[in-house]
Amino acid sequence: MQQRNLGTAGLTVSAVGLGCMGMSWAYGSADADEALATIERALELGVTMLDTAEIYGPFTNEELVGRAIRGRRDGVVIATKFGFTFAEGSVTGVDGRPENVRAAVEGSLQRLGIETIDLFYQHRRDPKVPIEETVGAMGELVTAGKVRFLGLSEVGAQTLRRANAVHPISALQSEYSLWERGVEAEILPAARELGIGFVPYSPLGRGFLTGAIADTADLETDDFRRSLPRFTAENAALNGRIVEVVRDVAARHGATPAQVALAWVLAQGDDLVPIPGTKRRRYLEENLRALEVRLSADDRRELGELAQLAAGERYAASNAALIER
Repeated sequence: MQQRNLGTAGLTVSAVGLGCMGMSWAYGSADADEALATIERALELGVTMLDTAEIYGPFTNEELVGRAIRGRRDGVVIATKFGFTFAEGSVTGVDGRPENVRAAVEGSLQRLGIETIDLFYQHRRDPKVPIEETVGAMGELVTAGKVRFLGLSEVGAQTLRRANAVHPISALQSEYSLWERGVEAEILPAARELGIGFVPYSPLGRGFLTGAIADTADLETDDFRRSLPRFTAENAALNGRIVEVVRDVAARHGATPAQVALAWVLAQGDDLVPIPGTKRRRYLEENLRALEVRLSADDRRELGELAQLAAGERYAASNAALIER
């Protein structure tokens, strides 16, 4: 497995990580045994970074990842995220206060069954709390040995600079794919200026870019994607134009649309480590073969024009409000 560096402080991970969210949250039903087998297979194939968060479940995804790595902690980079408040299993708001930073890390460590979290992200910035206070408390966790490296998710360039001035930030995790490229104008350049690695989540457009979602009406009733504007019947039909181009490029390479979509992200720089999510071994193995796909300059140019075809916002207004630009 190819390796890539996130940041400049020594965090080295596999070129492709594994997003574990869908194994227990957001994307309909999941088989716990298959999910555990998928994580085991990922580690066998050289994937070293597993991505989870307290909000996934809430809490159950960290427990699942903890079960999967029990007895095989060495060499595994565990990335998790904090930053919300909960009541009776539901999210009630964001919380970046130092006291929540300290409480959240203890909960994550317990659920994961580990002594140190490798990469600890603030999941969404709390607009009520200066980023300096939040990151200052996160930095104290590094000093205490409870966390190795710090990350942020979906913050803007100014926040990234302010945070990095308090404590080195190793990774920024934000959405990035063939149909979502909002970070390219200011955020990704700022990360590169500061020497911060970039972790694209949803590099397969939450599964849409794979071509596997023929009709969004077929998604399970509790599937989070039903609430996303790009997955409405009208927008999904328009976004099918994107998938057709990806399919054409894939056919030229004897690859799948998923492999082409991932290969494009991987080709955007060695400082990017995408974390495609899956809960099944067969899709994991398919995704990892994206590392073998070599896109030509013409391929990249053709694929690079697709984002302008995307119909619909990526989040509903309530979730979009938590994202900085």
